[in-house]
Amino acid sequence: MIRVKNLVKTYPKRGSKERLSAVDDVSLELKSEEIFALLGPNGAGKTTTIKSICGLIVPDSGEIEIKGISVLKNRTKALAHISVVLEGNRNLYWRMTPMENIAYFCGIRGKSIKKSEAVEILEKLGLSEKKNELVHKLSRGMQQKAAIAVCLAADTEILLLDEPTLGLDVNSAVEFRTLLKDLQRQGKTILLSTHDMNLVEAVADRVAIMSNGKIVVCEEKRKLLDLFKARGYRIKLLSNGTTGEKLTQLGLSGWKKDGNIIEIHLNLSSAKELYKIIEDFRLNQIEIESIEKELVNFEKIFISYTNSGSP
Repeated sequence: MIRVKNLVKTYPKRGSKERLSAVDDVSLELKSEEIFALLGPNGAGKTTTIKSICGLIVPDSGEIEIKGISVLKNRTKALAHISVVLEGNRNLYWRMTPMENIAYFCGIRGKSIKKSEAVEILEKLGLSEKKNELVHKLSRGMQQKAAIAVCLAADTEILLLDEPTLGLDVNSAVEFRTLLKDLQRQGKTILLSTHDMNLVEAVADRVAIMSNGKIVVCEEKRKLLDLFKARGYRIKLLSNGTTGEKLTQLGLSGWKKDGNIIEIHLNLSSAKELYKIIEDFRLNQIEIESIEKELVNFEKIFISYTNSGSP
C-alpha cells in the first residue's frame, strides 16, 4: 500500500555550510490491512518520514509510492488514497467546530458527508457533546479527538497517524486502541508514529524503530517480543556477605540488595549463557533463590535499539 525506498532528507545547519540529516536512506513497505508502527525518540526522523509520504516535504532523494502511484510525480492522485493526523492537531481549523471541520475537509476532497455520519464518528470518539463548540475552546485531548474525526471522515484506505494519542486521557487512549483494531477489520491500512508503547504492544502487526534518521530494526511485533522474552531473566540470590564481591569478580553489575536477597537482571542471547551463569554461581558458592523470565515490553525493546542500534 505504501512503499518508501532510500528516502533522504537534509536541512542546512544554521550558521554553517553543513547539512543536518533528518532522514538517512530510509526504506519501508506497508502491507494491505496492517497496522505498522514507527517508533523512535524525538528527532529520530519519524515526522519527517510521514510528512514526506504526505507530500508536505520534498525529499532530497528517494522514492515514495502509494498504491503504486509516485507521490513525487503524481502527488494529487497518490494522496487521494490517504488521510492524516499530524502531530499538534494541524489538520484542523481552530475557528471552526468539529462538525464544520469534518464538512469542510470532506468538501475539499470532493466527498459529501451526511450530518448523521459525522455525528456517528464524533460519538465513537466521545466528542458528540462538543460537536458545535469552536476547536480552539476545546481541551488538548478533545482537539486531538477532533483531528482524528476529520481523518476518519475522509474514509480513505490508508491512515497516517502521527502521535494520535497525544493529549488523550487513559480511558480515551484505551478506547482508541479498540477503534484502530475495528478500522483494521474494516480493511484500513494504518501507519502509526507514536511514543505510546502500550498502544504499539496492543495493536501493531509490524514495528520499525528509528534512531538518528535511520531504521535500526523492522520486524513483526511478535518476533521482537519473542526475541526479548528469551533474553530477559530476573535472578534472586541469597547474600552471605561476600556475594556482591563475587558478582563483581564475575563481571556482573547493576544488582540490587534488599535484606539478605540480591536481585540481578540479565539479558542473555541463549540458554547456554544462562547455564554458564548458573555454573559460575555454583563454583563460587553463590546460592540461587529463584530464576524468572522477565515479561517483555516495548519500552525495553525501544531503549535497547535506540541506545545501541541492536539488542
